[in-house]
Amino acid sequence: MSRPGHARSRPSLEEDDEEAEDPVDAMISRTGCAAQHRELQECMAARQDWRHCQPQVRAFGECMARRQ
Repeated sequence: MSRPGHARSRPSLEEDDEEAEDPVDAMISRTGCAAQHRELQECMAARQDWRHCQPQVRAFGECMARRQ
């Protein structure tokens, strides 16, 4: 006989990773610069070259500098 609770399902490690917040994202959220970071990430994803995202790089850098 199986023990009680033996059949309950546990989330896989992969599911845990998807649900867990990235430590870098958590740190950036605490600085208040998450919006600037997201805009920079979106630009980099679209343009594939950070040099084309200089306004977003500057905005994020200035925000982070204000938080230090």
